[in-house]
Amino acid sequence: MKIIVLMGLLMTCAVHLPAQDQGQKVRLARLVIDSTQLDEYKALLKEGIEASVRLEPGVLTLYAVSEKEKPNHFTILEIYASESAYQAHIQTEHFLKYKNGTLSMVQSLELIETNPLVPQMKIK
Repeated sequence: MKIIVLMGLLMTCAVHLPAQDQGQKVRLARLVIDSTQLDEYKALLKEGIEASVRLEPGVLTLYAVSEKEKPNHFTILEIYASESAYQAHIQTEHFLKYKNGTLSMVQSLELIETNPLVPQMKIK
């Protein structure tokens, strides 16, 4: 059900990208976080997402949600303009701060690579 909702979100987004820029990297990151460290994790995640979207033109969307019934289960929708934008993102100071700062909090991480059904669309 959760994946269906996120896939529906991907399909219903509505701002066009230039025709030549259809090499988006879109994926879902699914994480389980140590429940005793949720507040600290959320603070680092929020800081990292806000910096990424504000400072990196190649980061089109980072949208994080937690499950109502399992608040330590997170899914992050990641949309990058290209693979090179993603590679640049994972080398930034703010991403490395998030990654290194949350290492001991993450109990599991699954990265799900996707194929956008409407690649010229993004969340507005």
